[in-house]
Amino acid sequence: MMARSERDVIDFSALERELQGAIESEQKYKRENEAKLRAISQRGCSYTEFRDLVLSCHLKPLEKKDKDGSPRRQPWNPVAPSNR
Repeated sequence: MMARSERDVIDFSALERELQGAIESEQKYKRENEAKLRAISQRGCSYTEFRDLVLSCHLKPLEKKDKDGSPRRQPWNPVAPSNR
């Protein structure tokens, strides 16, 4: 029988990390590509508007529960002293 070398051993955790990275990269590519296509379909859009649309494509719109009456989890300006 032949002895197994370290090259023959599969590191499944590293393989899963690599797979997750590839999936996230593919999702980012698709999201940005769809944003580019939407931005191009808007005629008269300047480059800065186009760029802003693509850079903000990962953001999700707020839901009503996020805006109305719910307490803030983070202050608007965490650097400013609180007025209590």
